[in-house]
Amino acid sequence: MNRGRPNALNPYNAAMQAIGPAFIQRHPQWFRSLEIGFWVVQYLVSAVANTLTATMDVDRYALGFAGWQPAVWEGSSALMSLLLVPAMVWWTRRFPIHFDNWRRSLPIHVLGSVLWSVIHVTGMVLIRKAIYTTQGLHYDFSPWLLEFAYEYLKDVRSYAGVVVTIEAYRFVRRRLKGEASMLSVPDDGPPVEPIERPQRFLVRKLGKEFLVAANDIEWLQASGNYVNLHMRGRDYPLRSTLGSFESRLDLGRFVRIHRSYMVNVDQVASIEPLDSGDAKIHLKTGDSLPCSRTYRARLKQHLDPDG
Repeated sequence: MNRGRPNALNPYNAAMQAIGPAFIQRHPQWFRSLEIGFWVVQYLVSAVANTLTATMDVDRYALGFAGWQPAVWEGSSALMSLLLVPAMVWWTRRFPIHFDNWRRSLPIHVLGSVLWSVIHVTGMVLIRKAIYTTQGLHYDFSPWLLEFAYEYLKDVRSYAGVVVTIEAYRFVRRRLKGEASMLSVPDDGPPVEPIERPQRFLVRKLGKEFLVAANDIEWLQASGNYVNLHMRGRDYPLRSTLGSFESRLDLGRFVRIHRSYMVNVDQVASIEPLDSGDAKIHLKTGDSLPCSRTYRARLKQHLDPDG
């Protein structure tokens, strides 16, 4: 592990230079467009391929369906699946599944697959009925219980594929961005008691390891089972909840301002009150964070203990 001080005047900047260019951090909007484009292209290709297959089967077995009907079947299914992607992103962030928690998370995701299928099937049936009505036809989805069971057997595989894709993508992004962990055991010597308030964090990125100082954290954000540590325009996910991690920080420096945010008080430039009673925190870095009314008084006390 690299523990040297290549730049005595600013070891943090030197370490960040060693980590390399943070393209993901600097261009999040580019990756957001890439993510959206991936799902749009995937479901578009799926709809076209399935429509061609269904059309071939209709012709092969002389089923007598009009040419537009297979396109409606497959297009409605793909459209509903695409519309459910944002919900799946939220669901997997709320209930992530990993190798170390899959037994505990599996029942939750079985329930999630049922909910996903109910919404997916209901939406696509409504779309099909609406289009059929414009053509003077009736779309029949009966017996509905048997039909739903048939659709669920397909949907549960689609649900699993979406979950695996999202989790795999997040895994790769964490490896590219760097993932932080607390130092609890020294590299050499016998084990010692865990460090109560860590002064440094270990960042692993692309097979390399670097140390960053706890005081360089500007703000923290909860994200499912992770806490994102924001430092100098970059963020590093740490496997923990914000509540449990809060007890490990220097509470004279880091203050909770929202159920999902903490801030380094040394980084606060101003507080902008809002009509709702909440506030917006402006940092010296130019970032803005939400501050709920529950935590606003506590933040002001830290900034002005004599006031």
